[in-house]
Amino acid sequence: MLRKYFSLNTLGFLLLTVHLLSRVIHTTPQVYLDLWIYNAIAILFVFSLIGVPSFNDHIGIAFLALAIGLWAAGSLISSLSVFYTLNLPSQLASNVLYMLFYPAAFIALPRLLSQRSRISAVEILDSTIIALGLGSLGTALFVGPVLPRLNGDMSMTFFAIFYPVGDLILVASVISTLLSQKISKRAVVASTGIFIYAFSDFLFLWLHVNNKYTFGSISDDGWLVGLALFVMSTQFKASEQSSNEGVNPVFVALSVFLSATLLGIITIRPGYFPSFILFPTLLTLLVAFIRMTIALRQARSLGTERTLARTDELTGLSNRRKLIAEIEEIGDSEGALLILDLDGFKPVNDSFGHDIGDEILKQVAMRFHRALPPDATLARLGGDEFGVLIHANYESSMEVALALHATMSYPFLVGKESIDLGVSIGVAANNDEHDLLRRADVAMYRAKRESLGVAHFDFF
Repeated sequence: MLRKYFSLNTLGFLLLTVHLLSRVIHTTPQVYLDLWIYNAIAILFVFSLIGVPSFNDHIGIAFLALAIGLWAAGSLISSLSVFYTLNLPSQLASNVLYMLFYPAAFIALPRLLSQRSRISAVEILDSTIIALGLGSLGTALFVGPVLPRLNGDMSMTFFAIFYPVGDLILVASVISTLLSQKISKRAVVASTGIFIYAFSDFLFLWLHVNNKYTFGSISDDGWLVGLALFVMSTQFKASEQSSNEGVNPVFVALSVFLSATLLGIITIRPGYFPSFILFPTLLTLLVAFIRMTIALRQARSLGTERTLARTDELTGLSNRRKLIAEIEEIGDSEGALLILDLDGFKPVNDSFGHDIGDEILKQVAMRFHRALPPDATLARLGGDEFGVLIHANYESSMEVALALHATMSYPFLVGKESIDLGVSIGVAANNDEHDLLRRADVAMYRAKRESLGVAHFDFF
């Protein structure tokens, strides 16, 4: 398959070289040269993409083959209409096929240039915003000035405008893709092909509006050279080094600003720019709004995920991770850590089942929460163990510990069951040692071992 790829690719480049050299000899259109060889080159490029190296993105290759195939079909119809009489609206058919080249190319080329296997929705939208924003500016500066000189039917005017606008947006989309990654041989070759293809379209537009275009001139080979470079780029791997930061937000903001400025100028001074640039400018702002909406949703989702990651699923309290994070942030501030372990919970859990045990833990969490000051952090550390971080002095910390111990003095009612439990609490004040968790844990085990109810680490 790889050998077939290189043979078809080589044959296509060989024919392209022959075609370019033949332009020097023949200054007038020739059937074999401008119909058969010219279109055979594009068709060979399509089939050569079937056997590209396996490191390519197959979706990108498929759309690249589709793009070149549509262009080749349009070129074939256009060439046939020059040498033969066709019983169909050949000019319209070829223009529609040429136009369909762009949607496929918009999908193919950024995928082939990007070395990352997955691109987030925000990155895709960022690239689209940059492409549309730069495309709008380029349209206003380069396409607008030649518009008043176009005449004829509306369809020809539409296509004459569409091609350079499409080229500008395609170039801008590729530039926005390249801004987020390192330069590679593939990027250089493909980008050169895009610029040559776009230049050929602009040259055609300039020749057309000045009545200087002649079918079969060497300017027509610019499109084939661009397509050839697209195909050649698939022989190279994309850069293995990529930027994980995505598109620089400065370029996104600049694109939105340019589009808003153009829209403002059109509103204040109607007729200063052609009205058809309204579409890309408005589309830029619409995509920017969608991008902002998605980004806000992602931010909320990320915030929710972070909250869930630090929340106990059963009780809704903070979990061990959240408590440890707050312990690390306490620094030299005054405070204390309490470790609470339920007495007699395991036999109850074994006797009545986990459902009853879970309900008791929820009720315990509610009792503890009600006995704590507002700025205290209550966390479930796992099983029947809880932790409390208090921002208070020694006396206040002991008062809170005794209050928590008192919450267990009356039974829990679960259904028809009345269940008595106790709690052992270890208290450790924040001091120069900063090993709060260890010291509070040691105090809790002493309280449980000696049935003290509440024990302070500094007492032993």
